[in-house]
Amino acid sequence: MRVVLAEDLFLLRDGLVRLLQAHGFEIAAAVESGPELERALAELEPDVAVVDVRLPPTHTDEGLQCALGARRARPGLPVLVLSQHVEQLYARELLADGDGGVGYLLKDRVFDAEQFTDAVRRVAAGGTAMDPQVIQQLLARRAAEDRRPLDRLTPREREVLELMAQGRSNAAIAAQLVVTERAIAKHTSNIFAKLDLEVSDDDNRRVLAVLAYLDQGR
Repeated sequence: MRVVLAEDLFLLRDGLVRLLQAHGFEIAAAVESGPELERALAELEPDVAVVDVRLPPTHTDEGLQCALGARRARPGLPVLVLSQHVEQLYARELLADGDGGVGYLLKDRVFDAEQFTDAVRRVAAGGTAMDPQVIQQLLARRAAEDRRPLDRLTPREREVLELMAQGRSNAAIAAQLVVTERAIAKHTSNIFAKLDLEVSDDDNRRVLAVLAYLDQGR
């Protein structure tokens, strides 16, 4: 699996390269700036991009803007964002395009190598890997903008929705909430019905549909 990595801090970039290589990934390019990332994504066509949000020369949102541009040029390009903060505007844009293969992790909440490499593989396979804090902030913002649809959900349905948005399967949600898969399936059906969304058996598509709905409104 070929990876393009963008991180401006040398020690962190070098550490990520070594970590990914140790877990069987091929590093197609490891770059430190927005222009380098843009070229690498266009020329190398990687299986997945692992991108820091803030890169030179502006140190603002260079990395995320490059990732968004690359996904517009190549729809469905898997992108895993690493950040110190939740950049809500661009996170919502990244998640709401509906093409899958997206992740958003906060650097200081990645606790081990297996967690990180599993997230990279999941995104590369077209799934989602979302930090719970990212989901909570996006849901909170959407709720503040339009409370009516989300107010239809019970507290338990909100819990299930947040776990769905992290890319969890029904089995994983059931295990975390210590209930049966049948109960989670019922909660899931209720969520889609209350939000006027079409029910889907595909975990990734249902997560993206919910995120797109929360981002764009009805």
